[in-house]
Amino acid sequence: METLAPAEEASADAPPGQGRSGPPTVAPSRRAVLCGLCAATATFGTAARADEPAEAARNKPAQPGDWLASFEDGHAGALIDPAGVKRDMPPLLAWPFDPAKKIARDGSRLNLVLVMRFDPATLSPDERPRAANGIVAYTAVCTHQGCWVTDWLAKKQLLHCPCHGSRYDPRRGGAVVLGPAPRALPALPLRLAGDKLEVAASFTDHVGGEAPSGY
Repeated sequence: METLAPAEEASADAPPGQGRSGPPTVAPSRRAVLCGLCAATATFGTAARADEPAEAARNKPAQPGDWLASFEDGHAGALIDPAGVKRDMPPLLAWPFDPAKKIARDGSRLNLVLVMRFDPATLSPDERPRAANGIVAYTAVCTHQGCWVTDWLAKKQLLHCPCHGSRYDPRRGGAVVLGPAPRALPALPLRLAGDKLEVAASFTDHVGGEAPSGY
């Protein structure tokens, strides 16, 4: 499983991202992550495109009852086992997974989520009910201009957007602690369903950047 490099290790002269229309232009340490995203989308999409209803399901946002499937290189398509999500490890990247149609909802980049685990006692009162035994999930799309929030600042325990420097605290409901992001990262409430992570409710807010599109 690939470890996301800290933002401080990324090239300082990397240009800003492209925004909502496509993957951001990022430093070399980020390109490997986004290449994995493209490969995972292709892997998930092969079977779904042959089925018209499945195609529609791929484009839907996360639904209550969905499971979470990994996008990580070497694990793409595997359902995430809660026991494998360890405290203080870098975030895992995942797609919601429709258990009825057995496909990932990978038709929209707005569906990519970050999954991480903390001591439940360290979560804010608002975030604790949305967590599954300390496991939380957030959109991977920055609320500023829609770039990928792929950096993890381990010492500060913050998520970082490499495009314009916004930082979010995943233990406090994705609250913005630095940068131009206008609002918190939308959270995806979770619950445990045996050896699976299950979506308990829709995203807490619309996903995407400052442009009015999104859901």
